Amino acid sequence: MAGKGPQRGRAPQRGRATVRRSTDRGPSNAGKKSPAKGLGGEQVEGRQAVRELLIAQRRKVQEIWIASDIDASEIIEDIVQLAEASRVPVNDVSRRVLEDQARSEAPQGVLAFAASLPEANFESLLVTNGSRKPFLVAVDGVTDPGNFGALLRCCEGAGVTGVVVPRHRAVHVTPTVAKSAAGAIEYVPMSLVAGLPGAITQMRDKGVWVVGLDDSSDRPLFDIANLADEAICLVLGAEGSGISRLVRERCDMVVSIPMMGQLGSLNVSAAAALATYEVARVRAVSHP
Repeated sequence: MAGKGPQRGRAPQRGRATVRRSTDRGPSNAGKKSPAKGLGGEQVEGRQAVRELLIAQRRKVQEIWIASDIDASEIIEDIVQLAEASRVPVNDVSRRVLEDQARSEAPQGVLAFAASLPEANFESLLVTNGSRKPFLVAVDGVTDPGNFGALLRCCEGAGVTGVVVPRHRAVHVTPTVAKSAAGAIEYVPMSLVAGLPGAITQMRDKGVWVVGLDDSSDRPLFDIANLADEAICLVLGAEGSGISRLVRERCDMVVSIPMMGQLGSLNVSAAAALATYEVARVRAVSHP
């Protein structure tokens, strides 16, 4: 799928090449593991994810590693120049050292260490901002990092204003999530909540319609068009188990994606793409 053009956010050309230090030692804090707290996101892997980390300037970046044998490309030059403009150290490291540190399957020869992602205030996500009503996505029991990252990428593209993540029974922002999201973690506000059933009750009290997606429902996805222009939250569960009973009972509506072929369901990231863009489609017609 075509992404955003490579020129966006590029740092101005410098009159000299950026100096990159060669090292096979990790930075003082980067390689140390500590108990996961909050959303995570301290280690970002993959070219697009690291580039967007630098463009967004949302959090402090401590250091970037680039494999010493990496092929020259426009996006690598972008990363180096953006890092230089923000005074972020860039180290050449051997491919072996970089891949030993990496936690995703294919870091693409680029890895960054940054401050953890800031958590959005849950109550602030429920507030209408001018004419922009909340457009939220909540995840229930989604533990696959690749699916969660792809879901976040869909949310960013569709204009979702916030993602609600349970503190337990859900994956947070691991390096695999960051890479799969291709930079979306830098732009989509995310809030951790103690429990999803309680958060849904709070949303409904604030006038947010809550729509669950579940394969067992006999109402089609397209029924959400009636609510899409209102404050809305879509709740998506893991493939197979779907949304939990307590979550389902608290939803205003539960819909399913019509399956015309032999398979019975889609994975959560594909379901997120269809559902979020259905809301985006209705809103685009109402507010061109």
